[in-house]
Amino acid sequence: MSGATKVGIIGLGKYLPEKVLTNADLERLVDTSDEWITERCGIKERRIARPDEATSDMALAAARQAMAQAGITGEDLDLIVVGTISPDTEFPSTACLLQGALGCRPIPAFDVAAACSGFLYALTIAESFIKSGKARRALVVAAEKLSAITDWTNRNTCVLFGDGAGAAVLSAVESGGILSSYLGTDGKHAELITQPAGGSRRPATHETVDKHLHAITMNGTEVFKIAVKTMADAALGAMNVLGVRSADEVDLIIPHQANIRIIQAVAKRVGVSLEGKVFLNIEKYGNMSAASTAVALAEAVESGRVKKGDKVVLVAFGSGLTWGALVIQL
Repeated sequence: MSGATKVGIIGLGKYLPEKVLTNADLERLVDTSDEWITERCGIKERRIARPDEATSDMALAAARQAMAQAGITGEDLDLIVVGTISPDTEFPSTACLLQGALGCRPIPAFDVAAACSGFLYALTIAESFIKSGKARRALVVAAEKLSAITDWTNRNTCVLFGDGAGAAVLSAVESGGILSSYLGTDGKHAELITQPAGGSRRPATHETVDKHLHAITMNGTEVFKIAVKTMADAALGAMNVLGVRSADEVDLIIPHQANIRIIQAVAKRVGVSLEGKVFLNIEKYGNMSAASTAVALAEAVESGRVKKGDKVVLVAFGSGLTWGALVIQL
């Protein structure tokens, strides 16, 4: 393969757990209300995985759907990249478990921990493998069981998160594909969204468990301010790399489904109407971290919002702080 190889998505899949946790359910857990959650976050309900359902289980279901759509089996894959911050275990990686479950040959398989930007980071990595000739077909999965690392006593965070998985199969394509990418990180703000304990800095103790330090913590006010500017800049950056001067030249923007007010502000900065050019499913699923953008893309195609030849901007922002945007043409 030459350096000019075009890389595109040839199969998409998604998986959402059966259990629905509504705002009314949360009203019985913490001091909150459906009205407050809807107004502040835009979320009405979210999906919660079963106790015996791990991140790799959801990843496998989404992967099988994407592979069926692409018309391939595990033996056809040359690479697996999984974006997740809620793996089954710290090691082995979720990608290794997925590789074994899919019956693949001995191929590279690894996780990417870029939080909500994980799907976009993983797509860009897989694209590079294929462009370099190191892989012909790659499986990218974004899967999260955030319910396992949520503090269900914290009303500021427990209303936000849900579980799910999305997947894409990548291959060389004749036209379209991933047209541009724009990734970045600013570690100076790493403390704004974090899981304080459980790693080498602060290993698990009775105290860390009692204080819910193995759950997601977030400075929502500061995150909001940075997220709006960063997501807008990333979306515009990816378009500028391609030579697109206006959002009018793209067909749809699929943002990370973090918070409706963030999405509204990003749309305004980018210069598009929320109703016309922005895909939303936050009301149904909440924030699924890396899985949000992957599931939204699969649903946008499934529902007909994205048609063959459409130019789509994927944009996300997450812990790290990380961000990314891709312009793709299916």
